[in-house]
Amino acid sequence: MRPATPFPPLRPPAGPVPAAAPAWNPQRGGSMPSHRYRPAHERVRVPALLRRWPGRRTDRAPLWVPVDLRDGNQALAEPMDPQRKQRMFDLFLAMGFKEIEVGYPSASRADFDFVRRLATTPGAVPEDVTVVVFTAARADLIDRTFESVRGLPRVVVHLYTATAPTWREVVLGKDREGVRALITEAAQGMDRLAGDREGLRFQFSPEVFNLTEPDYVLEVCNGLTRLWDASPERPVIHNLPATVEIATPNVYADQIEYVDRHLERRESVILSVHPHNDRGTGVACAELAVLAGAQRVEGCLFGNGERTGNVDLVTLALNLHTQGVDPMLDLSDIDEIRRTVEHCNRLPVHERHPYAGDLVHTAFSGTHQDAIRKGFAHHAKTAAEAGLPEREAPWAVPYLPIDPADLGRSYEAVIRVNSQSGKGGIAHLLQTGEGLDLPRRLQIDFARVVQEATDDSGREMTAAELYALFRAAYLDAVPADWTWSVDGDRAEVNGRPGNGTGPLDAVADALGAQILSFTEHAVGAGPEAVAYVEVRVGGAAAWGAGRDTSVLTAGVRAVLGAVARASATRKA
Repeated sequence: MRPATPFPPLRPPAGPVPAAAPAWNPQRGGSMPSHRYRPAHERVRVPALLRRWPGRRTDRAPLWVPVDLRDGNQALAEPMDPQRKQRMFDLFLAMGFKEIEVGYPSASRADFDFVRRLATTPGAVPEDVTVVVFTAARADLIDRTFESVRGLPRVVVHLYTATAPTWREVVLGKDREGVRALITEAAQGMDRLAGDREGLRFQFSPEVFNLTEPDYVLEVCNGLTRLWDASPERPVIHNLPATVEIATPNVYADQIEYVDRHLERRESVILSVHPHNDRGTGVACAELAVLAGAQRVEGCLFGNGERTGNVDLVTLALNLHTQGVDPMLDLSDIDEIRRTVEHCNRLPVHERHPYAGDLVHTAFSGTHQDAIRKGFAHHAKTAAEAGLPEREAPWAVPYLPIDPADLGRSYEAVIRVNSQSGKGGIAHLLQTGEGLDLPRRLQIDFARVVQEATDDSGREMTAAELYALFRAAYLDAVPADWTWSVDGDRAEVNGRPGNGTGPLDAVADALGAQILSFTEHAVGAGPEAVAYVEVRVGGAAAWGAGRDTSVLTAGVRAVLGAVARASATRKA
């Protein structure tokens, strides 16, 4: 008798095995309505061309343009406040971005005010950085956009309109000529407003380019190139978005190459791409698009964006780095970059995210660990034989496509986390024994504490002993003589006042600390809550934890404990 399925809503495919299927493939026809969807090659036909992109190799970085402050921000459940926007902008400058999209100033007062602050604050935008602002093809929105950038010396005004058939018919209610007339009228208005202003350039995006007829894209883009009188000294940007990813990356590459080879005044046009990730291949689309002629790539740090996100600029840049190509960005402290982005977006970066996740350099398999250990030894030996420092020697270590030190991570931390993860599951024991759900980076931090204790005792620790160690290290870290009080956005700690956007920020402010990470949860079904906080005080970062029947008290105690531990680290 066949056992009952543990997943009753699912129906294992029970259709016939295709007649042409080989004997080793018994997969059967399923019940999902795949017939409802048209394949991409039927929706957009790229004229035949002798492809050049498959034989090319990328030997230089494109111009990277982060769109986190506009496109990424629009995709957030809680859009960034001005402080988070500024922090993200400052991160872009520190990483080395030279063209930054900063907002959609006609869409919200917050975006308008942020652009005006950049325009009116001396030194806010370095001399070699260009600000990009985004607008739809409507006269009042364009006027508002130009008002926002008044005073900025280097600006790109980015005009967009949907051009794909479904969008033309369903959203805009216009035919090809009607949409082209709409775009032309908007572009003429931009030209009049710009006058002969130096440092101002134009960008156009045929939204949903990848579902638009290639001949229509060229008709519209070439028309704008002429209208805006593009020249090598004042080039126009034509940005070709995969607004909704619908095909394999090679199809997008074919579309880009076709446009690249048929654009007028090609030396006066910067060809840009803006891939989304609906099929999970946004990175591949961007990489093949560069091979096909794209010179500029728009995306977000760690891929935040609508639906499944924009293309991830961090992954793209580090992919170049691992191929020996300078990404022309500083990614040497990947954890600081990740913490900043997590703070600004209020979204976590996944533990398995390429290059940046907490676990990407950790091997749990014993065979992997053995290979990595031998690889480190071989690397040290070959570096010594070549007379090179290990940090400068060619990298070839099994299972590690990039040297963790290039990203600001230590080998010791990776190895120690591995060794602890093989000693009984610290995090699992704390969760099952005490109901504590530690954030991943706190698990790593506590693993070091456990290792010190087990190194001294030479034995494994029980769940009760682990919790006692956790309590001593984190929950009881607040000095007994510290005093505190909070009142809304104000706090006082040991007689020192503090202010913030909430009570925890205020407590941190009173102590001269910065909150890097905060999470909290209830403990079981009871009234207790546990909070976990990571702070930075000066150059030292540390974790703290608080447990109390009051969520606020648990959070405050976590901040106080983290600051106390960070201070102790600085004195050590």
